[in-house]
Amino acid sequence: MSETVTIALDAMSGDLGAKTAVEAAIRATRKFTDLRIILVGDEAVLSPLLKSGQTDLIEIRHASEVVTMEDPLAQALRGKRDSSMRVAIDQVKSGAASACVSCGNTGALMAIARFVLKTIAGIDRPAIITAIPNIHGHVHMLDLGANVECSAEHLQQFAMMGSALSSVVDNIESPRVGLLNIGSEDIKGNELVKEAGKLLEASNLKYIGYVEGDEIYMGEVDVVVADGFVGNVSLKTSEGVAKLVKRYLREEFTRSPLSKVMGLVASPVLKRLAKRIDPDRYNGASLLGLRGIVIKSHGNAGVLALENALKIARLEAKKGLISRIESAIESQLTKPGDQ
Repeated sequence: MSETVTIALDAMSGDLGAKTAVEAAIRATRKFTDLRIILVGDEAVLSPLLKSGQTDLIEIRHASEVVTMEDPLAQALRGKRDSSMRVAIDQVKSGAASACVSCGNTGALMAIARFVLKTIAGIDRPAIITAIPNIHGHVHMLDLGANVECSAEHLQQFAMMGSALSSVVDNIESPRVGLLNIGSEDIKGNELVKEAGKLLEASNLKYIGYVEGDEIYMGEVDVVVADGFVGNVSLKTSEGVAKLVKRYLREEFTRSPLSKVMGLVASPVLKRLAKRIDPDRYNGASLLGLRGIVIKSHGNAGVLALENALKIARLEAKKGLISRIESAIESQLTKPGDQ
């Protein structure tokens, strides 16, 4: 029998309410028999949503407060110590849970998680990473907004963490790591990217060099590294293009009676396409660099999307992501003469 994994789910911070969180928890525990979930939030709200028999796999941990999207970081960090977000992260700190999932305010989640869990030795700043679809499946990209200003050393650390995650999640022994740049030539890019490129060339990672924006989707790289400003803009641009394509397809297939008929004929293909690029299938960004697993879900995540975030948290916990990152950092920082 496989080892049980317990995940603390912040059930109060999502835009769609506690009911969505509870339904996602129920579906996830049905799918994975080794999964247990701690629902964190207002017990008076959560208890009526659980039916008899479901409490064997799902327990409730009461929290009297909620961090809102409007709360200043100081308020979220110091003024709401009994928030569902804080209490969920505390479960990881205490060892009651192996991972935490929250749909709440990204800045608050990062600040609280960093304050409570601290960072892994050798990591200066945590980073946000998620999977992005490409022609062969997906690619992992970081940082997606946690660090707007970075040093070359920070980008090197991001690369090490991203490589470790890709190895764990995708079962790739030596993930290909690329540095996002405006061109593939050595002379291209700003000083930050050039210096980071030199550090990565000297590392023990499988560094393939610079990659341009379009190469993110071509399947020739497993991990794409950028500072938080560039990474976030790239991600949001990708999401916008996906929405644009879906809208154009909808408009063209409803333009005339003949177009509607063609749309019906093409319906199976369109449904498969929609499934492949469905953002719900990729929901769940990892906050890497912390001494604990924390997954950020979209604020408006539905049941399927939140279930996927729980799936990612379970996988990272089962495969020992934190220890893998620690080993990667230790290996990178150990010099040959130190042996």
